[in-house]
Amino acid sequence: MHNRSRRDFSSDNITGVAPQILAAIAAASDGTVHSYGADPHSDALRHRANALFERPVTILPVATGTAANAIALSVLARPYQGIYCPASAHVNTDECAAPEFFSGGAKLLGLPSADGKLVPGQLSEAVAFARSMGVHHVEPAAVTLSQATEWGTIYTLAELRALCGEAHALGLRVHMDGARFANAIARLGCTAAEATWKIGVDALSFGATKNGALAAEAIVVFDAALAGELEYRRKRSGHLWSKHRFLSAQLSAYLEGDLWLAHGRQSNAMADRLLAGLAGVPGSQCLQSVDANEIFIRLPEAVIARLRAAGFEFYDWPPPAGSDGPVVRLVTSFDMVEADVDAFVAVARQTAG
Repeated sequence: MHNRSRRDFSSDNITGVAPQILAAIAAASDGTVHSYGADPHSDALRHRANALFERPVTILPVATGTAANAIALSVLARPYQGIYCPASAHVNTDECAAPEFFSGGAKLLGLPSADGKLVPGQLSEAVAFARSMGVHHVEPAAVTLSQATEWGTIYTLAELRALCGEAHALGLRVHMDGARFANAIARLGCTAAEATWKIGVDALSFGATKNGALAAEAIVVFDAALAGELEYRRKRSGHLWSKHRFLSAQLSAYLEGDLWLAHGRQSNAMADRLLAGLAGVPGSQCLQSVDANEIFIRLPEAVIARLRAAGFEFYDWPPPAGSDGPVVRLVTSFDMVEADVDAFVAVARQTAG
């Protein structure tokens, strides 16, 4: 499966599908089963999700991360309400107003953050202002936190506990965008339960596509009162597949034997190796802590040009305000190996040298 001359560090969406998940899709294609989730593969997924989160949960597979986020948020906020998030959040910058659309008009309220994380006090200040404005401002309803964040950083359990506690004290529901949830759990060394409902998360978008699936994400609901409405909203959105078994089979294989966690560890390890290698390049400067599988780094223009000439791909990234020099984003993935990273580092070091 692996291309040993891999040169693409642009995203973790460019990867192929894990062999275990491909095999599960093929196995699910054998014979006939009932539609819309009334099948053995969906039953197996529900059992595995309950085991993973150490309690009964509702897990609703969908095809994309945008759908998972937008449908989950649509049940947390009404059309006249507001959802707080970091200004850099994926739901705010990269989902084409899907949360607003699926909620019927609920407003995303971006709060400033240098590293993609909110801090205690921000919610209280924002909610106090909103409530002081009465009906002239949307009513505060929810907050969405990315884990890992769009800057590749990770909330600690203490940080999450404080934010969830503040949110609930203010009457807000808490949603977690877990597109890179596996990377976060692998780094934190905790359980999925400890990082979600045990510290106050009400709903989770559980990512798999970036981490080895073909096209499969899930909304995991910890508050049973939300589950019924979410079922209807998923159907209305067009994300209740008739051949539902093929979504469930992917996610079930993803959870089996903690494949999801092994993949998260591998992509994190490759990011660590890449960061360590680039630290020796004169003029390099990492802009954020590398907690997951994304690196935002300033590199000399000559190094960037030589890497691209050698066939490596990555995104240019807007530098922070007041800083100079080009910045790039490098993303590692579950199917990268040390040779991929070492080839990149070798070109960068040779050019700098």
